Amino acid sequence: MKRPLGLLLLFSVFLQLGCREDVDVSALEVYDGPINAATDILLVQSDSAVLRSEIRAARQLEFANGNLEFPEGIDITFYEKDGKVGTTMRADRGYYLKSENIYKGVGDVQVKNLLENQKLQAEELFWNPVEKRIYTETFVTVQDGQTLFNGTGMESDETFTNYQLKNITDSRTVLPGEGQ
Repeated sequence: MKRPLGLLLLFSVFLQLGCREDVDVSALEVYDGPINAATDILLVQSDSAVLRSEIRAARQLEFANGNLEFPEGIDITFYEKDGKVGTTMRADRGYYLKSENIYKGVGDVQVKNLLENQKLQAEELFWNPVEKRIYTETFVTVQDGQTLFNGTGMESDETFTNYQLKNITDSRTVLPGEGQ
């Protein structure tokens, strides 16, 4: 008699397990969106109590892997040793990639060296704060004084003082009233 009772008990356990609702697998996926959000960001870098750069953004999203996103744009200002603004960079959207320790600007990216009267426009630009350099492999337009250069790829120091265009496609003189 014990055997039929044991089989009946075992059968009822299987029935209950089989009636369980299926789990929605998408509900178990790992969340990879932002874990923190901040507004009106100002990050300041100094060296020996001398202001070297500022990063400003209207909004910053932080992710679990340490990456940052600046969905409403990013502005970076580089200061000279005497405290004057030397170079500015801005982009429609910005990213900080923690594993590579670089910033990436996309959209309408503009760099202006106010001391040398130089301007750069690109769709994508990277800034490596450790190596103190900026670079891109995309199409760029550089205005150096009264001359415009177009090319693909550029590398420079972070102040855009010493730059090198990689594949120059053309150059021309800026006409009066153009490029203002």
